[in-house]
Amino acid sequence: MDNLLLTGIAAVLGLSVGSFLNVGVARWPDGESVVKPRSRCPGCDAGLRWFEVVPVLSYLVLRGRCAHCGDRLSAAYPLVEVAVALIWAGMASRWGVQPEAVRGGIFFTVLLGIALTDARKYIIPDQLSLGGAMVGLAMAPLAGGPSLTDALLGAAVGFGTLWVIAALGRIVFGKDAMGGGDLKMMGMIGAFLGPAGVLLTLFAGALLGSIIFGPIAFRTGRLVPFGIFLAFAAGIAYGWGDTMIGWYTGAILGINGI
Repeated sequence: MDNLLLTGIAAVLGLSVGSFLNVGVARWPDGESVVKPRSRCPGCDAGLRWFEVVPVLSYLVLRGRCAHCGDRLSAAYPLVEVAVALIWAGMASRWGVQPEAVRGGIFFTVLLGIALTDARKYIIPDQLSLGGAMVGLAMAPLAGGPSLTDALLGAAVGFGTLWVIAALGRIVFGKDAMGGGDLKMMGMIGAFLGPAGVLLTLFAGALLGSIIFGPIAFRTGRLVPFGIFLAFAAGIAYGWGDTMIGWYTGAILGINGI
């Protein structure tokens, strides 16, 4: 299949996935179903018709307002749809007709969803963390990523390492330093990236969180939405993890051939 055509098909698919992600991000943190009720206006609660939920296009045609009450709709809806479309188009362009294109598209979509829910409500829904882990493990034998053994080991290392860190945090600070959602999220990341990817994600995520949000947390006492930084770090680990680990083991540790 022509690469441009494949990329276009993946982008259209990504728009649909992004539309579904918008629903999940809005409902899962509150324990709501993504099936019922149908999509509705957050302002007047009116049910939306099929032509009002066409990804991006409906938002543009309606000029970003509800057709029923006229309330302005958040620009986050089309932005998320476009972001997921770019994710899926990018994976198709890079990998072509291979399972890794789907695996990578799902992984980055889940990471985006987690970053959004953690930023908005300090919640990482099980549908994204545990559901994503199940997908990662299921696709391990088919994809170009880690083997099933490495995926299982990565999930265990991701969850276990953060559990130990959380337990030590409770002992030192006398309160929970992170939520259970972060632990399950790292299990999901390990299922996609393997144990080496987990360690790189934890290091980069902690570094980014400390630099970017650390000063804010110190001044205001707010909890760090660690899932955001773990998601960003996991994306880095997916794209450049092998190169970064190879550089570290070779240039810093003096070990070649790993």
